[in-house]
Amino acid sequence: MTLRNTSIKIIIALSFLFLAEVASAQSFGSGNLNTILMWVVAILILLALLFVGDSLLKLEARNVGADKNGENYSILPDFKEILGVKLPGFVPNKNVHALSKGHDLNLEGKAAPYIDKDLKSATFAIKPTDFNGIAPIPKMMVQVGDTVRAGDPLFFNKKTPEIKYCSPVSGEVIAINRGEKRAISEVIVLADREQTYREFGTFNLNDMKREELVSYLAESGVWPMIKQRPYNLVADINVIPRDIFVSTFDSAPLAPNSNMVIEGRENDFQKGIDVLNHLTNGTVYLGLNAKEEPASIFRNAEGVEQHWFHGKHPAGNVGVQIHHIKPMANTDVVWTLGVQEVITLGALFNRGRFEAERIIAIAGAELKNPRYIKTHLGASIENFMKDNIDGEAGELRFLTGDVLTGEQIEANGYLGFYDDQITVLKEGRYNEMFGWLLPLAPRPSISRTMPGFLMPSFEYRADTNTHGEERAFVVTGQYEKVLPMDIYPQHLMKSILIGDLEKMEGLGLLELVEEDIALCEFVCTSKQPLQQILRDGLDMMLEQG
Repeated sequence: MTLRNTSIKIIIALSFLFLAEVASAQSFGSGNLNTILMWVVAILILLALLFVGDSLLKLEARNVGADKNGENYSILPDFKEILGVKLPGFVPNKNVHALSKGHDLNLEGKAAPYIDKDLKSATFAIKPTDFNGIAPIPKMMVQVGDTVRAGDPLFFNKKTPEIKYCSPVSGEVIAINRGEKRAISEVIVLADREQTYREFGTFNLNDMKREELVSYLAESGVWPMIKQRPYNLVADINVIPRDIFVSTFDSAPLAPNSNMVIEGRENDFQKGIDVLNHLTNGTVYLGLNAKEEPASIFRNAEGVEQHWFHGKHPAGNVGVQIHHIKPMANTDVVWTLGVQEVITLGALFNRGRFEAERIIAIAGAELKNPRYIKTHLGASIENFMKDNIDGEAGELRFLTGDVLTGEQIEANGYLGFYDDQITVLKEGRYNEMFGWLLPLAPRPSISRTMPGFLMPSFEYRADTNTHGEERAFVVTGQYEKVLPMDIYPQHLMKSILIGDLEKMEGLGLLELVEEDIALCEFVCTSKQPLQQILRDGLDMMLEQG
């Protein structure tokens, strides 16, 4: 800090001397002009030395880990320290990441802030397609007509038979549906009115070896909730992650508020954090929202290193948080979980059973009553939509997830394994003559040709129309404006399309998953399916080992 203050004083002093020299010049003769030029050269040389030294100091601080608490180890002040965002009073003065890139999609149809505990789903499904890398036809452990308890295994991946995929509810297996090439698409359970649970027993974490803990979690059905990066797979039970990351907020459009989700489950969340600390030799990082005050359990959680994020979407994405907290090297493996997955993990140790309860948001402008619903993982959305659709809505699209990354399902489809949101959109099956030239209807866009940037709080009634077809993949610079990561996504996408593995890896492929570049896909002028391209690249790299 002393060095930084000294450098600032030197620059200010030289600047004043230079201005005084200019002001005192009576005429621009050759002597005065030479003197002024010497001052300019001297100041430029000094600035160059300071910037080079500043960069080297930052690099060394990162190499030795001295900057892990968010300290600015540099000669010059950070730009954020001069013109930084004014943060709310609940945000501390350390570990704060103010992101300047991103874009918030402000849509109609936010879920009303209350939880409907009376609306029930009759059937629940576990879909193998929700898990990247799983065999298309996993090994089934049940048949149609079998009775299961919550926590009883339904199937397992033939490559990792130790990890069981368990029923979220008790009831009867009424269908094992298949898709193309007889791949299993979903296992459906008709839920009992009164739930029964498979008892796993409770244990003292401090008395368990890590191998015993991993085996216990893999058998109980909780393990598939832990995702591994790179590749966004179910975590490998034979790997010890460098670190584990949990984001406590979701900045995606119409996403549920985690403060609603955590209410009444604080003890389970803290227990889940305790379990995670036994699974890594590194650190459990907690990403918190610096724009809206988090619940007290998030702010006071023990056994974590907290980092605060202020910015637009995708500030809530755990991938963005990893990038700014402790970026991944090519050989690193980290694990990630969501808030409700941590709660389920903690409930297993607090009560010895697989409690797959979920608080989900059903949202969208086409709904009469968008709200939160208490249900279980894999719930059928049919009862949630019944008598809740606007009669004039017309043809609709139902998504499990948000509008940027959600998967399309039928009106009687099922909640995704990792999802806590159902979104309803109107199908945009219409053509707009010169719609790009004459924006007659308001629509969400980052382009300043649309007047929406003048009304940041305006809520848009979005539909599925893409306002154009796939075009030539041209360089626009749009992706870099909305992705707050030191990655060049357009160059990366093109390297994937030509199958250049070395360039893909060098451009940061292993740091990304689909949700991280979903906003890039939204703003893409070329209408490229970037999420699918990225998944193709990840699968290609995974196949090469």
